[in-house]
Amino acid sequence: MSYKKTGILNDAQEHLDHYEITVDPKQEPLRIDVYLQSKMVHGTRSKIQAACKAGSILVNGKATKPNYKVRPLDKIVATMGKPPNYTKELIAEDIPLEVIYEDDDLIVINKQAGLVVHPGVGNYTGTLVNGLLHYFKSNELPIMSGNEEDRPGLVHRIDKDTTGLMVIAKSEAGMTGLAKQFFDHTIDREYLALVWGDVSQTSGTITGHIGRHPVDRKKQHVYTDGDEGKHAVTHYEVLEALYYVTLVKCVLETGRTHQIRVHMKHEGHPLFNDAKYGGDRILKGTVFTKYRQFVENTFAVMPRQALHARSLGFEHPVTGERMHFEADLPADFTAALDRWRSYTASRKDISQQTSTDE
Repeated sequence: MSYKKTGILNDAQEHLDHYEITVDPKQEPLRIDVYLQSKMVHGTRSKIQAACKAGSILVNGKATKPNYKVRPLDKIVATMGKPPNYTKELIAEDIPLEVIYEDDDLIVINKQAGLVVHPGVGNYTGTLVNGLLHYFKSNELPIMSGNEEDRPGLVHRIDKDTTGLMVIAKSEAGMTGLAKQFFDHTIDREYLALVWGDVSQTSGTITGHIGRHPVDRKKQHVYTDGDEGKHAVTHYEVLEALYYVTLVKCVLETGRTHQIRVHMKHEGHPLFNDAKYGGDRILKGTVFTKYRQFVENTFAVMPRQALHARSLGFEHPVTGERMHFEADLPADFTAALDRWRSYTASRKDISQQTSTDE
């Protein structure tokens, strides 16, 4: 038997164990769930069976069933999660969650601004995971191992100050099936973003490898040359032009850390009030005091980056049903948009008046 195990990061930056196994020429027929249980570091029979049902275990390039009997020289490829290994015990906390949908295998929430998704250095409490543990009255959520720490139920994440839709797994089958869809890029994700500047093209695609910034390791950076970073693709469409800012719809083909934020900055259009990527200062517009005060007041209305995960679509990991969810813009984003719309209308009024006077 030849065997190789590598760590793979999917689009949501979650770590999976990836196995490639060639069955020994003298292997006797044996159920694949039993066979793999002895080959995988973290492989329980129930997890292997769930992975089979989700299509995450391939034999000779084809998805297989748990009762398949391995044969000599079969080539097996499997993608699996790992059990928990927290350095700190997680505490259940009563954190308000807006639940959009829930069944035995998954839950969809509309995340509020300011909520960190998972525990990490400096954030072992007050996170979405802490809230989930309280919501379910249990710490029995399935585990997807991350490159920092294990994360109960999480198959993807959105930034602390980004709002909108997230799907969380409640069962092993849910975890395995959803993780595979993120890995295969078959999840539909649509965001709304308010960006600085007049986006000249009504639609387009941004392609550029994304990796950690060479100087500031807390930021991401677009690498246009070489193999640095990971392949990333964002499709965008202009929804509304508002003089010095533009409302755009962004559809993720991949899902790298800060992808929309760093891709739009790379194009010269940082997100409005995105402090990490320079959008929290006046980048377009006049030098007049009245305009500066208007922008600063709008920053105060929406004290975060203007990014919202509006829609989420995926195949149910157990039933196979295609599911689609949408979440309206939160109040702060709507208020900021309304202010810019009023500003745009006032400029048009002035322009029309000037034209009439002439």
